Amino acid sequence: MLDAICKIDLQPDMTYSVFKFQVLNDAEIERLRQHLFCPVCDGKAYFRKASKDGKAACFGSRYHQLDCAEFKPSASRQREEQDATEVNQLITESDALKIDFSRSPSTAKAKPSSPQTAVLDKKAQSNNALELPNQIAEPQSQYLDDKRAHQPDQRIGSQGLEKLLNSLLRGSDLASSDLWVYTDDKYRWRAKNLFVNFVDAEPTDNGSPRMYWGTLSHSDKAMLWLNPADSKDVGIPIDSFKGALQQRFGIEDRRDLEGAGIIIFGKCFWNKDKTRKIIQLWNRDVTRMHLSKADD
Repeated sequence: MLDAICKIDLQPDMTYSVFKFQVLNDAEIERLRQHLFCPVCDGKAYFRKASKDGKAACFGSRYHQLDCAEFKPSASRQREEQDATEVNQLITESDALKIDFSRSPSTAKAKPSSPQTAVLDKKAQSNNALELPNQIAEPQSQYLDDKRAHQPDQRIGSQGLEKLLNSLLRGSDLASSDLWVYTDDKYRWRAKNLFVNFVDAEPTDNGSPRMYWGTLSHSDKAMLWLNPADSKDVGIPIDSFKGALQQRFGIEDRRDLEGAGIIIFGKCFWNKDKTRKIIQLWNRDVTRMHLSKADD
């Protein structure tokens, strides 16, 4: 996309070319980038800065209508649609679904982390776990919607986070389904209560986690926070596991996060001033999330 429309409440819509947008100062880009839409189909759009290896700045969208003139089918789009079909079939044929958090990302070009980075990540996780026991180390009995044992005659499917995210981005029935979904061997939730788009994220009364999903607009300059495109009052802190996230999903700079799809198992709570909702990755375990970079 060479153009995008910026829509801000109580202000007239403004159309930007990518050439005009990229020369704005950093503060103005940060202010506007969560208000961008496709000029043809009005799908939510993102802005990606020029990359260090020569890729040009661009607008893009993961929400184009199929008949949108700006829509250009890609290999990843086709894969997402196939995953949506597969998940819908699983919903139809299964009595329950177990999330397999052990499956590795299939598309990441991960780079090895240095021993120093690994040590710092482990130290940060340990320190934060001690400082925030009530926010992170929740006893399982406090966050479960349902507690059941498997029934011997149940047809239980299994799927990893990557395909679940792809299916949600492509409109599968998962987020509205009554299917039981197991997050481990013992505990299950109705899918419609477990999978929550960022725009609908709300702090839970008992600190129970959900599978939050959607797309990212951008991160802060230091890549310590992720900002969902779907909601402007939600933030995802990643400072304590940044190195592990970069290694697992092949993240080299901020541009890799712009427009990315994401699903994260975590808890939602208010910040101290109740001005922003925080989604904290459960136990800061990066296997409990998946990140899908946008196509160039």
